[in-house]
Parts: sequence; C-alpha cells; structure tokens
Amino acid sequence: MIHLYTASTPNGHKISCLLEALKMPYEVHSVNLGEGDQHKADFVKISPNGRIPAIVDTDNDLSIFESGAIMLYLADKAGELIPKDVVGRAKVTEWLMFQMGGIGPMMGQANVFFRYFPEKFQPVIDRYQNESRRLFEVLDRQLSKNEWVAGEYSIADIANWCWVRTHNWSGVSIEGLEHLDNWKNKMYEQPGMLKGIKVPIDRESILKNDKDKEEFIKNAQKMVKE
Repeated sequence: MIHLYTASTPNGHKISCLLEALKMPYEVHSVNLGEGDQHKADFVKISPNGRIPAIVDTDNDLSIFESGAIMLYLADKAGELIPKDVVGRAKVTEWLMFQMGGIGPMMGQANVFFRYFPEKFQPVIDRYQNESRRLFEVLDRQLSKNEWVAGEYSIADIANWCWVRTHNWSGVSIEGLEHLDNWKNKMYEQPGMLKGIKVPIDRESILKNDKDKEEFIKNAQKMVKE
C-alpha cells in the first residue's frame, strides 16, 4: 500500500495524479503546511527536507521524498508511463528534470513574489514570470513536434502539466503558445487527472471564494517567511 503525504500544490498533485492514472491503491495523509506539519519530527523522518510530497510504500518498507524521485519509483513499480528502453527512458527523465529544475522552481518563486509577499518588488516578479514564460516557450516548441512532451504519454507530461495548468496563479501568460495550450487542455481528459488535482482538497473550489482565498494566501505567507 502506498501512503501519500501531501498538500494541494502542483508538486503534491504530481503524485496524486500519477497514482490515479496508474489506478494504484493509496491512502492520503494531508499535511497542513500553514500549521507547520511539514516540520514535525514524524514527517521529517519520511521527508528529511521537510517538504511535500512524500510516500511510504509498505510493500517494500520504503519511504521516498522529492516528487521526481517518487514519480520514477511509482512508474517503475507499475511498469507504466515510462519507457522500458534506455533511450525512451532517458527522454522522459530529461523532461521530468526540466520540470524539476526549471518550471517548478521558477513558477514557485513567481508565486512567492507575485502572490504572497506583502511587499512587491517588480524587478523580481518580472524576473520569475519572464523566465517561466521562456520555459513555456521551450515546451511549446517541443509540443509543436510531438503530441506528448517526451514523444509518448508519460510521467513527463503529468509533472509539467501539474505546474503549467496553474500559470494564471503565477501571473504568467500562455497567449500565443498554441501547442502548449492544446496540450494543457488535452491533459484534463487523461485518466486520473481530474481526480488527482482534488487531492487532498479541491483547492480550485476554495480559491473561488474570496474569504477562503484570503485564508489560503495568509497560510502561504506564513510558509514563505519561514
């Protein structure tokens, strides 16, 4: 059994969407980031960096942190959504790392400075939004040549999509990126995606309510001040 320790963030959704896509049984443990659950000793034993997501696979008596590592493990465990040949696997890993090292960090910093910091430093906001947009353009070019990011549908699509789909929250436009936009919309139709992005809670419904949205931002501000 997979135990998923997570919150409603793009990194958390990468794992819940993958588990849903694989139809792999799992139990959700919600980590309240605003209350500092990620720093508690029991969680840090599982995730030494004190960040979500993390999993415990009781079948193998194994805990794993870092979303990319978790995705590779789960895909290998299921034998799905990652090619078995060395070249295909390398291409999927390449685009997974593109998300881990680029899309995620840049959009994450755009969120911090555009949404959460009470002080607004426009050159900093511009830096992260512009770099996020540049990375989107890289994806768009790749998708102009391929239906899916790494050639065939894989964990690389799920990882990048879980971040790209939140571009409005980061204040990053995808106007003019036709291939990226088509791919983004098509991803909603893939098995498990709609269910996975509602784990552990439906964040998008929360953000539609002004009071709940304000509370969400307050909790996020606590985290960025740590």
